[in-house]
Amino acid sequence: MESSAIENAIYEKYITPTKASRPDFIGVEVEMPVVDLSGRPVEESVSIETAAAFAEKFGFEEAGRDADGNINSMIDKKTGDDLSFDCSYSNLELSMGRCSDLFEIKRRFTEYYKFLNGQFAKSGYTLTGMGVNPNANINHNKPIPNERYRMLYHYLHSYPRHRTEVDMRFHDRPDFGTFTSASQVQLDVSCDRLTDVLNVFGMLEPYKSILFANSYLPDYPEYLCVRNMLWEHSMQGYNPHNIGMFDQQVGNIDELVQYIGTQSIYCTMREGRYVDFTPVPVREYFARESIEGEYFDGERYRIITIRPEAGDLEYLRTFKFEDLTYRGTIEYRSSCCQPIKDVMTVAAFHTGLNKQLYELKELVTADRVIYGHGYSPAELQRLLSLRKLPEFLDRKALSRQLVNILDLASSGLKLRGKGEETLLVPLYDRAERLINPASAMLEGLERGVPMEHFIGEYAAI
Repeated sequence: MESSAIENAIYEKYITPTKASRPDFIGVEVEMPVVDLSGRPVEESVSIETAAAFAEKFGFEEAGRDADGNINSMIDKKTGDDLSFDCSYSNLELSMGRCSDLFEIKRRFTEYYKFLNGQFAKSGYTLTGMGVNPNANINHNKPIPNERYRMLYHYLHSYPRHRTEVDMRFHDRPDFGTFTSASQVQLDVSCDRLTDVLNVFGMLEPYKSILFANSYLPDYPEYLCVRNMLWEHSMQGYNPHNIGMFDQQVGNIDELVQYIGTQSIYCTMREGRYVDFTPVPVREYFARESIEGEYFDGERYRIITIRPEAGDLEYLRTFKFEDLTYRGTIEYRSSCCQPIKDVMTVAAFHTGLNKQLYELKELVTADRVIYGHGYSPAELQRLLSLRKLPEFLDRKALSRQLVNILDLASSGLKLRGKGEETLLVPLYDRAERLINPASAMLEGLERGVPMEHFIGEYAAI
């Protein structure tokens, strides 16, 4: 495929959808750990039976089965709401269909959540609002046996073969996808605002680390938000353009198209089976005559050589903090699952600030609280994901700036005229005290409060 054809294909997939005129919709996805309160590993049968009861209760239709015939994804075609399991049966996801009202999304989510936890309670289980399953080192952490998750698990575990190929440190938890949980929001974006959204919200990422950190893993005790590190220092980060933040401001649409061309493809499908391979940048991928990869034949992995096809661009899967999708939306991916009573804070925060984009741009570009100390946005995001704040930061000024950001988000929600600004209230206490769910939990654990207390507290709605 010629270079111009590749750029045209990228443009059609990612940029053209942002030119369509449509209402401003919100899509909310919440992944939640499934926890056996007895401290034993989650049994897949409990999750599967709970999902089946959910489908019967709410009339959701089958959307996917695993290789053993178990339904692992279901959808309400009227609302677009979807229940699925993300990577493993100990990580349940509720994806709420696009909607223009955060309170309506919350209402439906709450109804689903209460039913699910009522069912789980019969087996001594619970869903809870944490970014890492508190039993991560107890659970089986095995992938759902289907094409997608089997491939992903195999791909992530291939890192020992690639240690010397890239200048990065791989961590030793390639099973992280089975026990990490996110709170994600998708917002429609128009072409004329696209680069500003990516740049401005990118600069906001360090502040978000302080507000929303909620993923603690004892293997890496220095992190309050370990999720992002686990993504970045895995095979997903083999090409740094596939993960995290943009390494520089995106100047225009042409630059964005060029950047996407430097991102890597690491899987595709042939004859109904996933094939994974060493990541190859898009332009290089389509310039090659062949790619050698691996696929699962039902019993074991086999080597296969494939020829690149134009349709393989559909399998370019990235994990940027601000990820442009083929739907004409930006998916904001960096926030951990929050305590369930605060489940809508992530969506409300992004929705309000998106409404005040240019006021936010003025605030972050003039910021001298965290910026101006010699660190890039990406470096600051990593620093502020740690338990100990950098000494060069003025804590009072940091708190004031967080409140300024929340005030701006609140004003944006007020412009929507739905009263949604009340959903931000829990974040003000975090901003004023410079705490987040992870730091509050760790402080409690060090005082002798048992983990079971926080599992219950963060499960409450």
